[in-house]
Amino acid sequence: MRQTYHLCLSSHDEVMYRDEEDLIMGFNSLALAVFSTESRLLAEAFMPTHNHKAIQSDFPKELVKRERYTFTRYFNAKYHRLGRLGERHPFQLTVNGIHHTLTMLNYIIRQGLHHGLATTPFDYKHCSANCYFRNDLGRTMEEKLILDELQYKYLPEHKKLPPGYRMNSNGLILRTDVVDSKYVEEIYITPRNFLFQMNKLTDEKVIQIQMEENNTQPVTLDLIERGVKEYDYRKSLVFEQGRVNNSMLTDLELCRLIDTVILPRYLKDNEAQSIYVLPKAKRAEIGNTLWLESRNSFGLQGNGILNKKKTTADQIRRCLALNNSTD
Repeated sequence: MRQTYHLCLSSHDEVMYRDEEDLIMGFNSLALAVFSTESRLLAEAFMPTHNHKAIQSDFPKELVKRERYTFTRYFNAKYHRLGRLGERHPFQLTVNGIHHTLTMLNYIIRQGLHHGLATTPFDYKHCSANCYFRNDLGRTMEEKLILDELQYKYLPEHKKLPPGYRMNSNGLILRTDVVDSKYVEEIYITPRNFLFQMNKLTDEKVIQIQMEENNTQPVTLDLIERGVKEYDYRKSLVFEQGRVNNSMLTDLELCRLIDTVILPRYLKDNEAQSIYVLPKAKRAEIGNTLWLESRNSFGLQGNGILNKKKTTADQIRRCLALNNSTD
């Protein structure tokens, strides 16, 4: 019988998914790895610096290895980058018991909420939140599918779309074809309970119920986020109340600003438009400019580069890959 795992693939020193296309290719890489290892995907969520997934598999390490290899080849080719992307040993947690599994699923599905990127789990599109109880919750929307002859653009070289998988017009393999929603729905039992679990606040009862179930380590927010270096899980306890700080730039917004507004000033038209082409000293120069503008509360759209939004030193460093060890 396949074991149930929580897996977290993270890149501590740089952003792994710089734009929407990267997030699409990230999920597609995971979907192909799930199929090729004959695993079962229960839930997933993609953040700019990492992704979480709940799987049942005989080969969890092989699954992550294939996912990372596929995505790294795409990412390095697109951004003219070299070297491994993501940590060498992704975080892995074996989960036993229905309450442990339920808690793990809750935390993964609610990642968009827990990271302050959405006011509800369903508002964050780069996760599996909208895959469950779709008929009951009125989330059955007809997807516009891509033509078969165009699928190659969003798949690794010489790869074909696996049987039973479809791809929408944006190049995303449909999450509903990959995620085993029926299995997960049996864990939540009813749509009402699913909605309750998506909206409940984290408390000590979650730990107590798991301890009563078995002697294995309880699944907690601290444990789930342990694979994400320097992330303070206590922020999630605030964000899960639906509070989104719109004055702060997201990683995607800052990467878009860097890649589309700032880089053209430093690179010639015939050069690859990528931060990895710039020497680290030039990246640091850009970083200093962004940091000064953020501190002055100015943000090159309107009144400043940041459009009056804030950023942090850590965010600037990872979006500019200033700590990238492959330079």
